[in-house]
Amino acid sequence: MRNLWLSFGWLVLVALLPWWLGLPLLLTLAGVALLLQTRLDVANLQWIRAALRWGLPGLLASIVYTLGGDVLAWVVAMVAALAGFTLLAGVEAWLDRDQRRVPEPVESAEWPELAQAHVGPAATLIELQPPLWMSTTEWVDPRGQRVSFRDDSFHFADGTVVDNVEAMAGFSPDGNWFFARIGQPRGIVLWDRDNERPRRLSGWDLCGWYHGEPWLIRGDDGVPQALSAVIRRRRD
Repeated sequence: MRNLWLSFGWLVLVALLPWWLGLPLLLTLAGVALLLQTRLDVANLQWIRAALRWGLPGLLASIVYTLGGDVLAWVVAMVAALAGFTLLAGVEAWLDRDQRRVPEPVESAEWPELAQAHVGPAATLIELQPPLWMSTTEWVDPRGQRVSFRDDSFHFADGTVVDNVEAMAGFSPDGNWFFARIGQPRGIVLWDRDNERPRRLSGWDLCGWYHGEPWLIRGDDGVPQALSAVIRRRRD
């Protein structure tokens, strides 16, 4: 209830401001969210998103009031609403790009025909569990350790350090894997916490989990592959 009253108060505040003050304010918030997404923690990012959602109706009300409330004012407000909600939808889509649903992995472009064929081995439909990326500076992992991010590195309570990474990371559903993004060149770090040290894979991105194993994808049009298959190809 407190958050609802704060959001409503923000709407009223933006509505009382002249539109030529409210518009730069909302655009600044949108710019902060887009440019500093990886540096903001989840709570601050959610506050900015709520400020944009509630502030836009307030801005439209300010436009109508400032322009005198006549027919022209309402026409301008409707055009502004179309542009504003389109921009807001674009910002939301960009911020949620890492949580989009991963397409079902396949072995080749002809997988529908192979799955329906009457000969050969029975086809298995693999459904990946999407990874949960987090952007924060400190949290508790599934195993109860305290993890912090500083100096471009993740520091675990047991002394393990995953360095030269960005502040975008997460854990597998069972807590046996830790993953983080690397910037230049783009790629990912995967750490099997039970068996081996962190493995750096340039050019690959994490697209999901299946039976406790990470599945990776290379490029937007790539085919998802299990980590074991990627490692075999790198060795060959």
